[in-house]
Amino acid sequence: MSSIPVNIEWLSDCSGCHVAIVDLHEKILTVLQAVNIQRCPVLTDIKGYPKAKLGLVSGAIRSEHDRHAAEEMRKSCDLIVAWGTCAVYGGIAGAGNVHSCEEIFDTVYRNNKTTCSTQCPSSEVSPLEPSVSPLDSVIPVDLYLPGCPPHPAVVFDALLGLVEGRPPRAATKESVCARCKRQMEKSEVDRIRKNSEGVPDPEQCFLSQGYLCMGSVTLDRCLSPCPLNGIPCSGCAGATMQILTEPNRDIRTEIAERMSRLTLIPKEQIVREIERTSKTHYSYTMATPMIGEKPTFLIRKWTEEEREDYEQDHND
Repeated sequence: MSSIPVNIEWLSDCSGCHVAIVDLHEKILTVLQAVNIQRCPVLTDIKGYPKAKLGLVSGAIRSEHDRHAAEEMRKSCDLIVAWGTCAVYGGIAGAGNVHSCEEIFDTVYRNNKTTCSTQCPSSEVSPLEPSVSPLDSVIPVDLYLPGCPPHPAVVFDALLGLVEGRPPRAATKESVCARCKRQMEKSEVDRIRKNSEGVPDPEQCFLSQGYLCMGSVTLDRCLSPCPLNGIPCSGCAGATMQILTEPNRDIRTEIAERMSRLTLIPKEQIVREIERTSKTHYSYTMATPMIGEKPTFLIRKWTEEEREDYEQDHND
C-alpha cells in the first residue's frame, strides 16, 4: 500500500499537539510507514500547500494569517482533522474574547513595562480577527480530535483509522470520570478548597473533598491522568456532548449540582465560585458557539463583578 500524503498546519496554539506525535514513541514508525508528511511547520521547510489526502490543523482562528492558512489547508486536503482543543473549541486563546482587540494591544504593547515602545506592530504581525473562533467557523471539518494535547493513544488510533478507512475506536463520548477510580461519597465538607490546600485523599472523589474538579463535565481524550495522579481535572479536552448540545445544561451548574449533593456546600456558593473563576473553568471552550452563545454563559458579567469586588476589597 502506498503512503498517504499528509499536510500539517499550526495556527494559534502552543505546539503541544505537534509534540503529541513525538509522544507516540515507537508507534510513530507504524504511522510513518503509512503516511508521507509533506508540510509540517516544525519538521519541513515547505511554504506552500501541496495536494494531500489528510490535513491535521491545530490551533484556533485568532489572526488573518490563521484564516488564510486554514482556507489553504482546506483547498489542498481531502480530509481535515481539527487537531486538539484549540482547533475544536478555540482553546485557551478564547479568553481573548472577554476583551476587545484594543484592550489586548494596550496590555501587551502600550502599557507593558517590558516593552520599550508604545507603538503596536503593524506589518510585522498579522492583524487580529475581531474574536477567537474554532477551526470549523472558517472551513468544514471532517474529524474532531480534542485534547490538550490529545493522548498519544487517541492520536495513533485516529490516524490509523483514517488510513484504514474506519471510524476511530479510542474516541468515545465518555467523561473523564468514567475512567477515574476515585469514589463519590457523601462527606461533611462545608467549604470549597483550593487545589493548593492539603493533600487530597487518593481514594475519594475530589468533589466529595471540596475540590473543584471538572472531570464529570469533560470529554475523555486524555485517559484521566490528572485525577488518577492526585490533580483535579481542568477540563482541557472540552465539555461533554451533553453540555455542548443541550442549551440549558452548563458547566458550572452541572458541577455545582453534583458537588452540593456530595458535601454540605450550598449549590449557589459553588456556582458563584465557578463564576468568579470563569476564565479558568471555561478557558478551553468559551470560544465555541456551543458554549459562548448559551443564554446561561455570562462571562463578561461575571468578570466585571469579580473586578468590582477586587477593587472594593483593595480600596477598603
